[in-house]
Amino acid sequence: MLALLRSPDGCTIDAIVKATGWQPHSVRGFFAGVVRKKLKLDLESGLVDEVRRYRIKPAAHEIGKSATAA
Repeated sequence: MLALLRSPDGCTIDAIVKATGWQPHSVRGFFAGVVRKKLKLDLESGLVDEVRRYRIKPAAHEIGKSATAA
């Protein structure tokens, strides 16, 4: 699930529901309780083509790694 959220385009709740078999409200609870509060990751959401997508913003030190690794 975190890999889906770390992809550059992020993912939708529907994609995580299909991957996990969870209910949408459970996915949103996971975002709030685990991703944001427990793991303290910066989860952002936005509308892309009228569909809400979620993604974990990479940390500043991770941005430099991807540029140098390529």
